[in-house]
Amino acid sequence: MIKVKMSYEGNFITGFKVTGHAGYDVRGKDIVCAAVSSVVITSLNMALKLDENAVKVINKEGLIDAQVLKQDEVINKIFENMKEMLQELERDYEKNIKIL
Repeated sequence: MIKVKMSYEGNFITGFKVTGHAGYDVRGKDIVCAAVSSVVITSLNMALKLDENAVKVINKEGLIDAQVLKQDEVINKIFENMKEMLQELERDYEKNIKIL
């Protein structure tokens, strides 16, 4: 199961950690893992494109650990949107992804 833990300070997302594997299908064919990766990496890339110092990221097999360094309305909206997209996946694949 993929687990997503969001951290907040007030209304601002200060970080998030994505761990695990969905287990929906074998590696390389797992549509849930692919969807989560796409949503998270696209969101990180957008934030970094706007401000290369906005986020610090550790990305390795089975882990994405992001620390949001800039409390900015636009950067926050990017990650709130990411969370909403992941929640949609959680509704459809409740055995494979959990937002904590």
